[in-house]
Amino acid sequence: MSGADGGMTGGGAAQVGIVLVSHSGPVAESVAALAKGLAGGGATAPVAAAGGTPDGGLGTSAELIVQAARAVDGGAGVALLVDLGSAVLTVKALLAEGDELPDGARLVDAPFVEGAVAAVVTASAGADLTAVAAAAGEAYVYRKE
Repeated sequence: MSGADGGMTGGGAAQVGIVLVSHSGPVAESVAALAKGLAGGGATAPVAAAGGTPDGGLGTSAELIVQAARAVDGGAGVALLVDLGSAVLTVKALLAEGDELPDGARLVDAPFVEGAVAAVVTASAGADLTAVAAAAGEAYVYRKE
């Protein structure tokens, strides 16, 4: 796991943490960097990439997801965005176990790249977890034509 960033705003209020789960470490890291860059200058909400397997291979790692979620948890909730099917299943299994992920962790149904940008921008503005999840989910309707 890498890519953890920040934790509190200048006012000291906890922000929603964002975890980006991909089958590829470089993809997760790149999307995290893109989302933070597009969130504007200054402090952004805490973001962590949980991509690939612990040995750097392709896949999904429950261990990396848990580490990333704990790293960005500031008490305001953690939004988990995922890329593909088995990442969804891994996060759902972790949520069902109930004791691995921080309280307030939520799987967000959103497109991976656009949803990540929307989530980071919204969380960086101080929104709560419900608003962050809604903003990320609204990315499904972004038109490109």
